[in-house]
Amino acid sequence: MKTIVHRIPITKARINLGQVVRRAHTNREYFILEKDGIPVAGVLNVDDMEDFLELQDPALKDQIKRSYQEYRRGRARSASKFLTELRRSAKRAKRAKR
Repeated sequence: MKTIVHRIPITKARINLGQVVRRAHTNREYFILEKDGIPVAGVLNVDDMEDFLELQDPALKDQIKRSYQEYRRGRARSASKFLTELRRSAKRAKRAKR
């Protein structure tokens, strides 16, 4: 899905705030709000905002980097194998609770 970025004056955004928020939420469009032609703020879907904030965490960035390096070294496993391991682990944990 292609990301759509709109640049609009802050006054227009204020008048059409409901529509701007709906489009950001449902269509995952981005809006850059401008005052006198200068970008001052942005409106985006909350999921995208949370992703952005997570990536600001240095520990998370480091974890992503380490994971990518392991992948490049061939130390990755398929999604189906990973899910099988998770299911087995969950079954063991469930049995241990009994």
